[in-house]
Amino acid sequence: MMLSNGPDSSKPRILIVLHQEHSSPGRVGQELVKRGFTLDIRKPRFGDALPTTLEGHAGAVIFGGPMSANDPDAFVKKEIDWIKVPLREQKPFFGICLGGQMMVKQLGGTVEGHKDGLVEIGYYPLEATGAGSSLMDWPQRVYQWHREGFSLPAGCELLAQGAPAYPNQAIRYGPAAYGIQFHPELTHLMMVRWTTKAAERMTLPGAQQRRDHFAGRFIHDAAVRSWLDNFLDLWIGTAKNPVKYCQLNAAE
Repeated sequence: MMLSNGPDSSKPRILIVLHQEHSSPGRVGQELVKRGFTLDIRKPRFGDALPTTLEGHAGAVIFGGPMSANDPDAFVKKEIDWIKVPLREQKPFFGICLGGQMMVKQLGGTVEGHKDGLVEIGYYPLEATGAGSSLMDWPQRVYQWHREGFSLPAGCELLAQGAPAYPNQAIRYGPAAYGIQFHPELTHLMMVRWTTKAAERMTLPGAQQRRDHFAGRFIHDAAVRSWLDNFLDLWIGTAKNPVKYCQLNAAE
């Protein structure tokens, strides 16, 4: 499926924020296109501007990357600051790994690594909270690629928990903003690329070996794919039948 930087003006747009020259929105992008949306792909790291309002977009997704939400780079600070736009307008926002961590920083929370240097790289357990279970079914294991986690800022609801090293795995803020630590966008090709180009990360404490990544995908990917489908139903719907959110405190 072709994903273009040039959005089709006849279809509702989803803003897609990526962080590397050859990054892909992966399965998330593919599923949004199947749902009738067009992807407006921006890379602020390479000079792309972000809109001052999301009035022209149905929602926004900020993806992951090798950088940290604590980095001093101008584009990192710019993206964190920009997240106040979808939060203020209560437009659907989805932050994946780094994107979720950026949302937490915008909300006054913290992003930091484990005190013993442990990472999550591979498939790790996930358990829904009561709030998360009321929304949908969750996979038992999800694919992770991170060495920092996020706190639970005031006003956020914890939807899913992980292993003790990184307990906060999925959160919701307000009616339409979600942040997660794991990577439902991962395709087989992306797994091959990540485990090849960043192979050194699999030597970090707590990381799983490359063979275990592919074995885990064979076992767990169907449940992750099902979760993503259910999540997108909840979060954005389809271009012809979008989710209608009750706008609360819109004037604030």
